[in-house]
Amino acid sequence: MTIQEQMRKGTTTVIILNLLAEVDRPMYGYEIIQELEARSEGYFRFKEGLIYPRLHEMERRGWLGSEWQGAEGSRRRKFYTITDAGRRRLERELQGWQAFAGTVNQMLGIEPAS
Repeated sequence: MTIQEQMRKGTTTVIILNLLAEVDRPMYGYEIIQELEARSEGYFRFKEGLIYPRLHEMERRGWLGSEWQGAEGSRRRKFYTITDAGRRRLERELQGWQAFAGTVNQMLGIEPAS
């Protein structure tokens, strides 16, 4: 597994929560994949096998709500929204990420010690 794949996999939850908080509207799975890839300018590829299980896990934890949309007999899509619990989790994840990234950058000499 490349470092990009490891980083992508380890940050998928916070990235999805952040996206849904920023857009502040329901999004369906494939739409989330497309938007994440666009935001990374193609640096990361998000496969369905990574995103959908993560969406289902976040839904089980209460961080996401979902609703099926589409008429019977047509293509139905499951749309996801961030919940209040998801927003709280996002805040904690962002704080953790900033501490982690700052420490790694400090250890690499990219940022001065605080």
